[in-house]
Amino acid sequence: MKNFSDLSEREVLAVAIAAEEEDSRIYMTFAEDLAERYPESAKVFEGMAEEEKKHRHMLLEMYEQRFGPNLPPIRRNDVRGFLRRRPIWLTTNLSLDTMRKEAATMEFEAERFYVKAAEQTTDVHVRKLLVDLAEAERGHEHRANELTDTLLTPNARAEEEKTRRRMFVLQYIQPGLAGLMDGSVSTLAPLFAAAFATHSNFQTFLVGLAASIGAGISMGFAEALSDDGSLTGRGSPWLRGGTCGLMTAIGGLGHTAPYLIPDTWPNAFLIATGIASLVVFVELWAIAYVRARYMDTPFLRAAFQIVLGGVIVLAVGILIGGA
Repeated sequence: MKNFSDLSEREVLAVAIAAEEEDSRIYMTFAEDLAERYPESAKVFEGMAEEEKKHRHMLLEMYEQRFGPNLPPIRRNDVRGFLRRRPIWLTTNLSLDTMRKEAATMEFEAERFYVKAAEQTTDVHVRKLLVDLAEAERGHEHRANELTDTLLTPNARAEEEKTRRRMFVLQYIQPGLAGLMDGSVSTLAPLFAAAFATHSNFQTFLVGLAASIGAGISMGFAEALSDDGSLTGRGSPWLRGGTCGLMTAIGGLGHTAPYLIPDTWPNAFLIATGIASLVVFVELWAIAYVRARYMDTPFLRAAFQIVLGGVIVLAVGILIGGA
């Protein structure tokens, strides 16, 4: 993948052209899916698709004037910093709220892209076009929110609060949840393997401590290097990386801490293991709740996925440790 700052002016325009075409097709897919259920809302998406086509035509004209008819084969998936989207538009009968959220995210990302691209280009005419498109995309985001009238209650939060919540999820909830899931699940196997292999609380604590801190460092760097935040608005990569790394370490240390119980206590190993198992149960249900609350995942499905995965990893650790 290329860094956004390394793109040439020709590549910036090519990415923009491809992005406008893809967004137009996504909006038309939404419109077709909504045509029977919400015909008025479908018309809104159709209008948004037509405007994306106009934007593509404007960009293509500018490109051909400056660089000729041949577009380089580069798309936004080839550029570091764009959000990796789930292809939810391939699913039929999506809820109107889900489509509205996806459209708002798409328009927000497009606006950020044009603002950054305008700052990078040196051609006056290209910069003006990109600034105009950024303003148009900002207007699209507000237009997309017209869809809330069909679904949301009068107590729906103001637009500023929605944007703030969306960015809060992108900047903190997503990396924090990824870290908590990794820390809570990935450290189960080494921790309980050490516990049942040694029956020593102190040795088990050292293994859990090393696994938790190591996983935290690894996940922190992975998150920080995955996205510089320049296009997505997800904030500082090191802040996100720190959040992810910290939550990873916390996820592992939660069920490691009970093994601080001194080995000299009566039944120390059984007590520590019982408390650690209870902590694991609480961690997994907390993860399921966060996924249901912020990631639009049904709670029972999230609980089943997380608890099942945790139980499998836990069983693997116990079997290996007891071998």
